Amino acid sequence: MNTRYVTLIACSAAMGGLLFGYDWVVIGGAKPFYERYFGLTTPAAIAWAMSSAVMGCLFGAVASGALSDRFGRKRLLAASAALFIVTSLGTALASTFTEFLVWRILGGVAIGLASNLSPMYIAEVAPAGMRGRLVSMNQFTIVIGILAAQAVNWLVADSVPPDATPDFILSSWNGQTGWRWMFGLTAVPGLAFFASMFAIPESPRWLCAQGRHEDARKILSRIGGSAFADAELSEIRATVSSARGTVKDLTSPAVRPVLMLGIFIAVLQQWSGINVVFNYAQEVFAGAGYQVSDILLNIVITGVINMVCTVVALVTVDRIGRRPLMLAGTAGLALIYLFLGLSYRIGVTGFPVLLLVALAVACFACTLGPVTWVVLSEMFPNRIRGAAMGVGVFALWAGCFVLTFTYPYLNRELGAAGTFWLYSAVCATGFAVLRLKLPETKGLSLERIERDLSGRPPQVASAATTARS
Repeated sequence: MNTRYVTLIACSAAMGGLLFGYDWVVIGGAKPFYERYFGLTTPAAIAWAMSSAVMGCLFGAVASGALSDRFGRKRLLAASAALFIVTSLGTALASTFTEFLVWRILGGVAIGLASNLSPMYIAEVAPAGMRGRLVSMNQFTIVIGILAAQAVNWLVADSVPPDATPDFILSSWNGQTGWRWMFGLTAVPGLAFFASMFAIPESPRWLCAQGRHEDARKILSRIGGSAFADAELSEIRATVSSARGTVKDLTSPAVRPVLMLGIFIAVLQQWSGINVVFNYAQEVFAGAGYQVSDILLNIVITGVINMVCTVVALVTVDRIGRRPLMLAGTAGLALIYLFLGLSYRIGVTGFPVLLLVALAVACFACTLGPVTWVVLSEMFPNRIRGAAMGVGVFALWAGCFVLTFTYPYLNRELGAAGTFWLYSAVCATGFAVLRLKLPETKGLSLERIERDLSGRPPQVASAATTARS
Protein backbone atom coordinates (compact mmCIF):
# COMPACT_ATOMS: atom_id res chain seq x y z
CA MET A 1 0.00 0.00 0.00
CA ASN A 2 1.38 3.38 -1.03
CA THR A 3 0.73 4.95 2.35
CA ARG A 4 2.68 8.12 1.66
CA TYR A 5 0.76 8.84 -1.54
CA VAL A 6 -2.64 8.26 0.08
CA THR A 7 -1.69 10.41 3.07
CA LEU A 8 -0.58 13.27 0.82
CA ILE A 9 -3.87 13.08 -1.08
CA ALA A 10 -5.83 13.16 2.19
CA CYS A 11 -3.78 16.07 3.55
CA SER A 12 -4.39 18.07 0.37
CA ALA A 13 -8.15 17.52 0.53
CA ALA A 14 -8.20 18.15 4.29
CA MET A 15 -6.89 21.70 3.78
CA GLY A 16 -10.51 22.54 3.05
CA GLY A 17 -11.17 21.73 6.70
CA LEU A 18 -8.48 24.16 7.87
CA LEU A 19 -10.03 26.98 5.85
CA PHE A 20 -13.47 25.98 7.10
CA GLY A 21 -12.37 26.08 10.76
CA TYR A 22 -10.51 29.40 10.55
CA ASP A 23 -13.12 31.25 8.54
CA TRP A 24 -15.92 29.97 10.78
CA VAL A 25 -14.37 31.17 14.05
CA VAL A 26 -12.34 34.27 13.16
CA ILE A 27 -15.46 36.44 12.87
CA GLY A 28 -15.92 36.22 16.65
CA GLY A 29 -12.63 38.05 17.23
CA ALA A 30 -13.26 40.58 14.48
CA LYS A 31 -16.77 41.32 15.78
CA PRO A 32 -15.95 44.29 18.10
CA PHE A 33 -14.03 46.01 15.30
CA TYR A 34 -16.15 45.59 12.18
CA GLU A 35 -19.26 46.45 14.23
CA ARG A 36 -17.72 49.82 15.08
CA TYR A 37 -16.45 50.34 11.54
CA PHE A 38 -19.85 49.73 9.92
CA GLY A 39 -21.78 51.35 12.78
CA LEU A 40 -23.83 48.24 13.62
CA THR A 41 -26.10 49.00 16.58
CA THR A 42 -29.38 47.15 15.99
CA PRO A 43 -29.78 43.49 17.03
CA ALA A 44 -30.90 42.63 13.48
CA ALA A 45 -27.75 44.02 11.87
CA ILE A 46 -25.48 42.33 14.42
CA ALA A 47 -27.29 39.01 13.96
CA TRP A 48 -27.07 39.26 10.16
CA ALA A 49 -23.31 39.81 10.37
CA MET A 50 -22.80 36.76 12.59
CA SER A 51 -25.21 34.39 10.82
CA SER A 52 -24.74 35.35 7.17
CA ALA A 53 -22.10 32.65 6.65
CA VAL A 54 -24.55 29.99 7.88
CA MET A 55 -26.93 30.96 5.07
CA GLY A 56 -24.18 30.33 2.57
CA CYS A 57 -23.21 27.07 4.27
CA LEU A 58 -26.71 25.66 3.79
CA PHE A 59 -26.69 26.50 0.10
CA GLY A 60 -23.14 25.20 -0.41
CA ALA A 61 -23.92 21.92 1.32
CA VAL A 62 -26.99 21.27 -0.85
CA ALA A 63 -25.34 22.35 -4.10
CA SER A 64 -22.18 20.33 -3.46
CA GLY A 65 -24.01 17.00 -3.59
CA ALA A 66 -25.56 17.27 -7.03
CA LEU A 67 -22.65 19.25 -8.51
CA SER A 68 -19.99 16.81 -7.28
CA ASP A 69 -21.97 13.85 -8.65
CA ARG A 70 -22.13 15.61 -12.01
CA PHE A 71 -18.72 17.28 -12.35
CA GLY A 72 -16.56 15.26 -9.97
CA ARG A 73 -15.11 15.69 -6.48
CA LYS A 74 -11.79 17.22 -7.57
CA ARG A 75 -13.29 20.06 -9.62
CA LEU A 76 -15.65 21.06 -6.83
CA LEU A 77 -12.80 21.00 -4.28
CA ALA A 78 -10.83 23.34 -6.55
CA ALA A 79 -13.90 25.57 -6.88
CA SER A 80 -14.27 25.77 -3.10
CA ALA A 81 -10.58 26.69 -2.76
CA ALA A 82 -10.97 29.48 -5.34
CA LEU A 83 -14.08 30.71 -3.55
CA PHE A 84 -12.22 30.82 -0.22
CA ILE A 85 -9.52 33.00 -1.80
CA VAL A 86 -11.91 35.42 -3.48
CA THR A 87 -14.33 35.78 -0.57
CA SER A 88 -11.64 36.27 2.08
CA LEU A 89 -10.17 39.13 0.05
CA GLY A 90 -13.64 40.49 -0.72
CA THR A 91 -14.58 40.51 2.96
CA ALA A 92 -11.28 42.15 3.89
CA LEU A 93 -11.77 44.92 1.31
CA ALA A 94 -15.50 45.52 1.91
CA SER A 95 -16.29 49.22 2.13
CA THR A 96 -19.99 48.89 3.06
CA PHE A 97 -21.95 46.58 5.30
CA THR A 98 -23.90 45.24 2.31
CA GLU A 99 -20.67 44.24 0.58
CA PHE A 100 -19.50 42.63 3.82
CA LEU A 101 -22.69 40.52 4.02
CA VAL A 102 -22.50 39.43 0.39
CA TRP A 103 -18.91 38.27 0.75
CA ARG A 104 -19.65 36.49 4.05
CA ILE A 105 -22.57 34.62 2.45
CA LEU A 106 -20.37 33.58 -0.47
CA GLY A 107 -17.68 32.57 2.01
CA GLY A 108 -20.29 30.42 3.71
CA VAL A 109 -20.90 28.69 0.36
CA ALA A 110 -17.19 27.80 0.31
CA ILE A 111 -17.48 26.41 3.85
CA GLY A 112 -20.54 24.36 2.87
CA LEU A 113 -18.74 22.94 -0.16
CA ALA A 114 -15.58 22.06 1.77
CA SER A 115 -17.42 20.56 4.75
CA ASN A 116 -19.11 18.08 2.39
CA LEU A 117 -16.47 17.41 -0.26
CA SER A 118 -13.28 17.02 1.81
CA PRO A 119 -14.39 14.07 3.99
CA MET A 120 -16.33 12.45 1.11
CA TYR A 121 -13.37 12.62 -1.27
CA ILE A 122 -10.95 11.24 1.33
CA ALA A 123 -13.32 8.34 2.10
CA GLU A 124 -13.61 7.44 -1.57
CA VAL A 125 -9.83 7.42 -2.09
CA ALA A 126 -8.63 5.85 1.17
CA PRO A 127 -8.20 2.06 1.60
CA ALA A 128 -10.60 0.53 4.13
CA GLY A 129 -7.98 -0.01 6.84
CA MET A 130 -6.85 3.63 6.75
CA ARG A 131 -10.17 5.34 5.99
CA GLY A 132 -11.12 6.23 9.55
CA ARG A 133 -7.96 8.08 10.49
CA LEU A 134 -7.60 9.73 7.07
CA VAL A 135 -11.16 11.10 7.12
CA SER A 136 -10.61 12.15 10.75
CA MET A 137 -7.64 14.16 9.49
CA ASN A 138 -10.20 16.52 7.99
CA GLN A 139 -11.58 17.19 11.48
CA PHE A 140 -8.02 17.66 12.73
CA THR A 141 -7.39 20.40 10.17
CA ILE A 142 -10.73 22.01 11.12
CA VAL A 143 -9.53 22.09 14.71
CA ILE A 144 -6.18 23.58 13.66
CA GLY A 145 -8.08 26.30 11.79
CA ILE A 146 -10.27 26.96 14.83
CA LEU A 147 -7.25 27.15 17.14
CA ALA A 148 -5.44 29.50 14.75
CA ALA A 149 -8.48 31.78 14.67
CA GLN A 150 -8.80 31.66 18.47
CA ALA A 151 -5.13 32.58 18.86
CA VAL A 152 -5.47 35.48 16.39
CA ASN A 153 -8.60 36.67 18.17
CA TRP A 154 -6.84 36.55 21.54
CA LEU A 155 -3.75 38.43 20.29
CA VAL A 156 -5.75 41.11 18.50
CA ALA A 157 -8.20 41.66 21.36
CA ASP A 158 -5.36 41.71 23.88
CA SER A 159 -3.92 44.84 22.22
CA VAL A 160 -7.08 46.83 23.01
CA PRO A 161 -7.48 48.14 26.59
CA PRO A 162 -10.39 46.52 28.51
CA ASP A 163 -11.92 49.97 29.14
CA ALA A 164 -11.59 51.15 25.52
CA THR A 165 -14.44 53.35 24.35
CA PRO A 166 -16.27 52.72 21.03
CA ASP A 167 -14.60 55.83 19.57
CA PHE A 168 -11.16 54.58 20.61
CA ILE A 169 -11.81 51.17 19.01
CA LEU A 170 -13.06 52.79 15.80
CA SER A 171 -10.00 55.01 15.45
CA SER A 172 -7.51 52.28 16.39
CA TRP A 173 -5.52 50.18 13.91
CA ASN A 174 -7.71 47.19 14.83
CA GLY A 175 -10.91 49.11 14.12
CA GLN A 176 -9.71 50.41 10.74
CA THR A 177 -7.33 47.77 9.37
CA GLY A 178 -6.70 44.91 11.80
CA TRP A 179 -10.06 43.19 11.31
CA ARG A 180 -9.48 43.22 7.54
CA TRP A 181 -6.24 41.30 7.94
CA MET A 182 -8.03 38.76 10.13
CA PHE A 183 -10.33 37.87 7.22
CA GLY A 184 -7.79 38.37 4.44
CA LEU A 185 -5.31 35.88 5.93
CA THR A 186 -7.60 33.05 4.75
CA ALA A 187 -6.37 33.66 1.19
CA VAL A 188 -2.88 32.32 2.02
CA PRO A 189 -3.87 28.71 2.87
CA GLY A 190 -6.57 29.08 0.20
CA LEU A 191 -3.88 29.51 -2.45
CA ALA A 192 -2.04 26.43 -1.14
CA PHE A 193 -5.30 24.45 -1.16
CA PHE A 194 -6.05 25.49 -4.75
CA ALA A 195 -2.52 24.64 -5.94
CA SER A 196 -2.66 21.18 -4.32
CA MET A 197 -5.75 20.32 -6.38
CA PHE A 198 -3.53 20.04 -9.48
CA ALA A 199 -1.56 17.24 -7.82
CA ILE A 200 -4.36 14.96 -6.60
CA PRO A 201 -6.37 12.44 -8.67
CA GLU A 202 -10.10 12.30 -9.18
CA SER A 203 -12.07 9.93 -6.96
CA PRO A 204 -11.86 6.42 -8.50
CA ARG A 205 -15.40 5.69 -7.35
CA TRP A 206 -16.74 8.76 -9.14
CA LEU A 207 -14.79 7.75 -12.26
CA CYS A 208 -16.40 4.30 -12.17
CA ALA A 209 -19.83 5.91 -11.85
CA GLN A 210 -19.02 7.75 -15.11
CA GLY A 211 -17.96 4.54 -16.85
CA ARG A 212 -14.25 5.52 -16.79
CA HIS A 213 -13.07 2.22 -15.36
CA GLU A 214 -9.54 2.28 -16.82
CA ASP A 215 -8.86 5.72 -15.32
CA ALA A 216 -10.09 4.43 -11.97
CA ARG A 217 -7.85 1.36 -12.27
CA LYS A 218 -4.74 3.53 -12.78
CA ILE A 219 -5.44 5.52 -9.63
CA LEU A 220 -6.21 2.42 -7.54
CA SER A 221 -3.03 0.75 -8.85
CA ARG A 222 -0.94 3.68 -7.69
CA ILE A 223 -2.62 3.51 -4.28
CA GLY A 224 -2.23 -0.22 -3.65
CA GLY A 225 -0.86 -2.11 -6.63
CA SER A 226 -2.47 -4.18 -9.39
CA ALA A 227 -4.05 -6.85 -7.18
CA PHE A 228 -5.58 -4.21 -4.93
CA ALA A 229 -6.87 -2.29 -7.96
CA ASP A 230 -8.50 -5.41 -9.46
CA ALA A 231 -10.22 -6.34 -6.20
CA GLU A 232 -11.43 -2.80 -5.51
CA LEU A 233 -12.59 -2.23 -9.07
CA SER A 234 -14.60 -5.44 -9.04
CA GLU A 235 -16.42 -4.39 -5.87
CA ILE A 236 -16.97 -0.82 -7.05
CA ARG A 237 -18.39 -1.89 -10.42
CA ALA A 238 -20.88 -4.12 -8.65
CA THR A 239 -22.42 -1.12 -6.86
CA VAL A 240 -22.35 1.65 -9.46
CA SER A 241 -23.65 2.17 -12.95
CA SER A 242 -22.90 4.71 -15.65
CA ALA A 243 -26.35 6.25 -15.05
CA ARG A 244 -26.26 9.08 -12.56
CA GLY A 245 -28.22 8.80 -9.34
CA THR A 246 -31.27 11.02 -9.01
CA VAL A 247 -33.03 12.74 -6.14
CA LYS A 248 -35.70 10.06 -6.38
CA ASP A 249 -33.08 7.44 -5.50
CA LEU A 250 -32.68 9.12 -2.08
CA THR A 251 -36.21 8.08 -1.15
CA SER A 252 -35.97 4.49 -2.41
CA PRO A 253 -36.74 1.76 0.20
CA ALA A 254 -33.10 0.64 0.28
CA VAL A 255 -31.67 4.13 0.82
CA ARG A 256 -34.30 5.86 2.94
CA PRO A 257 -33.40 4.22 6.31
CA VAL A 258 -29.69 4.91 5.77
CA LEU A 259 -30.38 8.53 4.81
CA MET A 260 -32.57 9.07 7.89
CA LEU A 261 -29.84 7.62 10.11
CA GLY A 262 -27.29 9.93 8.48
CA ILE A 263 -29.51 12.96 9.07
CA PHE A 264 -29.97 11.95 12.71
CA ILE A 265 -26.21 11.57 13.25
CA ALA A 266 -25.48 14.92 11.58
CA VAL A 267 -28.03 16.80 13.69
CA LEU A 268 -26.95 14.96 16.85
CA GLN A 269 -23.37 16.18 16.41
CA GLN A 270 -24.64 19.76 16.56
CA TRP A 271 -27.39 19.32 19.13
CA SER A 272 -24.91 17.65 21.45
CA GLY A 273 -24.32 21.27 22.44
CA ILE A 274 -20.56 21.58 22.04
CA ASN A 275 -20.77 24.51 19.62
CA VAL A 276 -22.46 26.51 22.37
CA VAL A 277 -19.17 26.23 24.25
CA PHE A 278 -17.30 27.62 21.22
CA ASN A 279 -19.81 30.17 19.92
CA TYR A 280 -20.95 31.48 23.30
CA ALA A 281 -17.76 30.87 25.27
CA GLN A 282 -17.78 34.38 26.71
CA GLU A 283 -21.28 33.92 28.15
CA VAL A 284 -20.50 30.39 29.42
CA PHE A 285 -17.34 31.46 31.25
CA ALA A 286 -18.77 34.81 32.39
CA GLY A 287 -21.59 32.88 34.03
CA ALA A 288 -18.91 30.96 35.92
CA GLY A 289 -17.36 34.17 37.26
CA TYR A 290 -14.43 34.68 34.87
CA GLN A 291 -13.25 38.13 33.76
CA VAL A 292 -12.64 39.13 30.12
CA SER A 293 -8.89 38.44 29.96
CA ASP A 294 -9.33 35.06 31.66
CA ILE A 295 -12.21 34.19 29.32
CA LEU A 296 -10.05 34.77 26.23
CA LEU A 297 -7.29 32.61 27.70
CA ASN A 298 -9.80 29.87 28.59
CA ILE A 299 -11.04 29.86 24.98
CA VAL A 300 -7.50 29.23 23.73
CA ILE A 301 -7.07 26.48 26.36
CA THR A 302 -10.19 24.70 25.14
CA GLY A 303 -8.89 25.07 21.57
CA VAL A 304 -5.62 23.34 22.49
CA ILE A 305 -7.55 20.53 24.21
CA ASN A 306 -9.74 20.22 21.14
CA MET A 307 -6.69 19.77 18.90
CA VAL A 308 -4.85 17.30 21.16
CA CYS A 309 -7.90 15.09 21.65
CA THR A 310 -8.65 15.06 17.93
CA VAL A 311 -5.22 13.44 17.51
CA VAL A 312 -6.42 10.74 19.92
CA ALA A 313 -9.38 10.12 17.59
CA LEU A 314 -7.00 9.80 14.62
CA VAL A 315 -5.17 7.01 16.43
CA THR A 316 -8.19 5.14 17.77
CA VAL A 317 -10.94 5.35 15.12
CA ASP A 318 -9.54 2.48 13.01
CA ARG A 319 -8.60 0.43 16.11
CA ILE A 320 -11.58 0.82 18.41
CA GLY A 321 -14.16 1.42 15.69
CA ARG A 322 -16.83 3.99 14.91
CA ARG A 323 -19.70 2.56 16.94
CA PRO A 324 -17.91 2.34 20.34
CA LEU A 325 -16.57 5.88 19.97
CA MET A 326 -19.96 7.33 19.03
CA LEU A 327 -21.61 5.58 21.98
CA ALA A 328 -18.85 6.68 24.37
CA GLY A 329 -19.17 10.27 23.14
CA THR A 330 -22.92 10.56 23.62
CA ALA A 331 -22.82 8.86 27.02
CA GLY A 332 -19.85 10.92 28.19
CA LEU A 333 -21.36 14.25 27.15
CA ALA A 334 -24.68 13.35 28.75
CA LEU A 335 -22.91 12.82 32.11
CA ILE A 336 -20.65 15.89 31.81
CA TYR A 337 -23.57 18.19 30.99
CA LEU A 338 -25.49 16.73 33.92
CA PHE A 339 -22.73 17.82 36.31
CA LEU A 340 -22.15 21.12 34.47
CA GLY A 341 -25.81 22.01 34.87
CA LEU A 342 -25.62 21.04 38.54
CA SER A 343 -22.59 23.35 38.97
CA TYR A 344 -24.53 26.31 37.60
CA ARG A 345 -27.57 25.44 39.71
CA ILE A 346 -25.70 25.33 43.04
CA GLY A 347 -23.50 28.34 42.19
CA VAL A 348 -20.13 26.69 41.65
CA THR A 349 -17.73 29.04 39.82
CA GLY A 350 -14.13 29.16 38.63
CA PHE A 351 -11.92 26.15 37.98
CA PRO A 352 -14.55 23.36 38.42
CA VAL A 353 -16.62 24.83 35.58
CA LEU A 354 -13.53 25.26 33.40
CA LEU A 355 -12.63 21.61 34.10
CA LEU A 356 -16.10 20.36 33.11
CA VAL A 357 -16.07 22.46 29.93
CA ALA A 358 -12.61 21.12 29.09
CA LEU A 359 -13.84 17.54 29.65
CA ALA A 360 -16.81 18.17 27.36
CA VAL A 361 -14.52 19.52 24.61
CA ALA A 362 -12.14 16.57 25.07
CA CYS A 363 -14.98 14.05 24.94
CA PHE A 364 -16.43 15.59 21.78
CA ALA A 365 -13.02 15.87 20.08
CA CYS A 366 -12.24 12.19 20.72
CA THR A 367 -15.60 10.95 19.50
CA LEU A 368 -18.54 12.80 17.95
CA GLY A 369 -16.43 15.56 16.37
CA PRO A 370 -14.32 13.52 13.94
CA VAL A 371 -16.21 10.21 13.91
CA THR A 372 -19.45 11.81 12.67
CA TRP A 373 -17.65 12.87 9.50
CA VAL A 374 -16.19 9.38 9.10
CA VAL A 375 -19.59 7.71 9.42
CA LEU A 376 -21.32 10.17 7.08
CA SER A 377 -18.63 9.82 4.43
CA GLU A 378 -18.82 6.02 4.28
CA MET A 379 -22.44 5.03 4.95
CA PHE A 380 -24.12 6.13 1.70
CA PRO A 381 -24.23 4.14 -1.59
CA ASN A 382 -21.57 4.92 -4.20
CA ARG A 383 -24.02 5.91 -6.92
CA ILE A 384 -25.65 8.70 -4.90
CA ARG A 385 -23.02 9.42 -2.25
CA GLY A 386 -22.61 13.04 -3.30
CA ALA A 387 -26.33 13.86 -3.14
CA ALA A 388 -26.89 11.88 0.08
CA MET A 389 -23.85 13.43 1.74
CA GLY A 390 -25.15 16.84 0.67
CA VAL A 391 -28.43 16.17 2.46
CA GLY A 392 -26.59 15.00 5.57
CA VAL A 393 -24.28 18.04 5.67
CA PHE A 394 -27.25 20.35 5.03
CA ALA A 395 -28.94 18.76 8.06
CA LEU A 396 -25.75 19.31 10.07
CA TRP A 397 -25.61 23.01 9.22
CA ALA A 398 -29.34 23.42 9.81
CA GLY A 399 -28.82 21.81 13.22
CA CYS A 400 -25.93 24.21 13.85
CA PHE A 401 -28.15 27.18 13.00
CA VAL A 402 -30.96 25.99 15.31
CA LEU A 403 -28.51 25.34 18.16
CA THR A 404 -26.82 28.73 17.80
CA PHE A 405 -30.07 30.63 17.36
CA THR A 406 -31.92 29.02 20.28
CA TYR A 407 -29.20 29.15 22.95
CA PRO A 408 -29.84 32.77 24.05
CA TYR A 409 -33.56 32.03 24.40
CA LEU A 410 -32.98 28.73 26.23
CA ASN A 411 -30.44 30.37 28.52
CA ARG A 412 -32.94 33.13 29.34
CA GLU A 413 -35.89 30.81 29.95
CA LEU A 414 -34.19 27.75 31.47
CA GLY A 415 -31.02 29.29 32.84
CA ALA A 416 -27.56 27.84 32.22
CA ALA A 417 -28.35 24.79 34.36
CA GLY A 418 -31.58 23.92 32.54
CA THR A 419 -29.99 24.49 29.12
CA PHE A 420 -27.13 22.08 29.77
CA TRP A 421 -29.53 19.54 31.26
CA LEU A 422 -31.50 19.75 28.01
CA TYR A 423 -28.33 19.03 26.02
CA SER A 424 -27.67 16.13 28.38
CA ALA A 425 -31.10 14.68 27.53
CA VAL A 426 -30.38 15.08 23.79
CA CYS A 427 -27.10 13.17 24.17
CA ALA A 428 -28.80 10.42 26.19
CA THR A 429 -31.41 10.06 23.46
CA GLY A 430 -28.66 9.93 20.86
CA PHE A 431 -26.95 7.14 22.79
CA ALA A 432 -30.15 5.06 22.79
CA VAL A 433 -30.78 5.52 19.05
CA LEU A 434 -27.16 4.86 18.02
CA ARG A 435 -26.98 1.75 20.20
CA LEU A 436 -30.00 0.39 18.36
CA LYS A 437 -29.30 1.55 14.80
CA LEU A 438 -25.62 2.31 14.16
CA PRO A 439 -23.60 -0.50 12.54
CA GLU A 440 -19.86 -0.96 12.87
CA THR A 441 -18.02 -0.11 9.64
CA LYS A 442 -14.40 -0.40 10.76
CA GLY A 443 -12.18 -2.11 8.21
CA LEU A 444 -14.94 -2.66 5.63
CA SER A 445 -14.88 -1.42 2.06
CA LEU A 446 -17.44 1.20 1.07
CA GLU A 447 -19.09 -1.39 -1.15
CA ARG A 448 -19.35 -3.92 1.69
CA ILE A 449 -20.93 -1.26 3.90
CA GLU A 450 -23.40 -0.44 1.15
CA ARG A 451 -24.44 -4.10 0.77
CA ASP A 452 -24.84 -4.58 4.50
CA LEU A 453 -26.88 -1.44 5.07
CA SER A 454 -29.15 -1.85 2.06
CA GLY A 455 -29.65 -5.59 2.44
CA ARG A 456 -30.66 -5.77 6.12
CA PRO A 457 -32.03 -3.52 8.85
CA PRO A 458 -29.16 -1.46 10.33
CA GLN A 459 -29.19 -3.27 13.66
CA VAL A 460 -28.79 -6.64 11.94
CA ALA A 461 -26.00 -5.29 9.77
CA SER A 462 -24.31 -4.09 12.93
CA ALA A 463 -24.03 -7.56 14.39
CA ALA A 464 -22.83 -9.03 11.11
CA THR A 465 -20.24 -6.38 10.37
CA THR A 466 -18.95 -6.42 13.92
CA ALA A 467 -18.44 -10.17 13.73
CA ARG A 468 -16.56 -9.86 10.43
CA SER A 469 -14.39 -7.06 11.78
